[in-house]
Amino acid sequence: MTVIPAGTEVSFRITYLEMPENPGLNAPGLPGGVKLEHAETPPVWFFLTMYDAVGRDYEWRDRFDQAEQDPQTLAAFVSDLSVEMWVAYATGWPQGFFMLDWRAAGVCDLAYFGLVPEAVGTGLGGTLLRSAIAKGWRPGVAKMTVNTCTLDHPRALDLYQKAGFRPVATEDRTRVLHRDRDTSLHPA
Repeated sequence: MTVIPAGTEVSFRITYLEMPENPGLNAPGLPGGVKLEHAETPPVWFFLTMYDAVGRDYEWRDRFDQAEQDPQTLAAFVSDLSVEMWVAYATGWPQGFFMLDWRAAGVCDLAYFGLVPEAVGTGLGGTLLRSAIAKGWRPGVAKMTVNTCTLDHPRALDLYQKAGFRPVATEDRTRVLHRDRDTSLHPA
C-alpha cells in the first residue's frame, strides 16, 4: 500500500479526447437490476453528492471550490437545460452518473462520468459509457469530447479510447492533494 499524504503537491497529466464521428450506438441494455434515470433539474447538493461519491478518490475538488467561491455559476451549470445528468441506480442506491453538456454549438461534452467505488470492477463502466455516448449524439452534434487525467482511475483513459474517443491534446499540471491518496485502491 502506497499512501501519498494530503498536502503533497503532485504532478498529473490531463488528456483531452474527441470522437469526431457518430458511432451509431443504440443505448445498450444495462446489467440486471440497473436503471438509468434522468435527474431533471437536479439541485446543486445532489450533483455535488454524486460528484463526491464518484470523484473523492480521484481528487475531484474543482466544483466544491466553485460552490464556495462562485455558487451562482455552479448553480447555472447544473440547472442549464443544455446540460443533462443521468444516474445509474441498482438496489436502491446510485452506482454512478454522467453529465452531457451541449452548451457549445455542435459539441457534446461528456462533462462527468464515473462509478462509485462499490461499482468499480463490476462491468458497469463500459455499458454506462456506451449509454452516455448514445445519448450524447443527438441531432446537430458534430463531435463528442471528454477529458481524463492521471489522478482518475488508471483504466479511464483506456476505457474512453476503447469506446472510440481519440486523444487530441495533453496538458501537465500540479495539484496539492486534499486527502491522503492510497494508490492501491485502484490498481491499473
